[in-house]
Amino acid sequence: MELDPRGQRFAAAVTSLVLVVILLTGWGWLALAQALVFAITAYDPRKGPYGLVYRALVLPRIGPPAEREPAAPVRFAQLVGFAFAAVATIGYLSGVTVLGVVFAAFALLAAFLNAAFGLCLGCEAYLALRRLRPAQAR
Repeated sequence: MELDPRGQRFAAAVTSLVLVVILLTGWGWLALAQALVFAITAYDPRKGPYGLVYRALVLPRIGPPAEREPAAPVRFAQLVGFAFAAVATIGYLSGVTVLGVVFAAFALLAAFLNAAFGLCLGCEAYLALRRLRPAQAR
């Protein structure tokens, strides 16, 4: 499966906005909703809610992509995002607000770098881990 990289940047922009709202309000339930978005997208990037919005509203206006990217690094990045959002959710909902703030801020940093500069930290981590594996294990 290959994905439109512009869709991933769109999703990262929406994610960034959601994470800013979480940091400004401390809404743990919104952090939980974002964690669910990460989980769905990690399972199948084509079914992620922000990707569905991108394909329905943005893609028809800008046309097909000139290039595509493999889904595996994106899925890994979404799984990492899920882990950060899940810890942020636990922090906010359990009253350990500093934990929620720290993990939501880390997630925001990663999402913003992807949205603004196309730098997917989770994707880069995935590729680095792949290079560390022995050749026969690939």
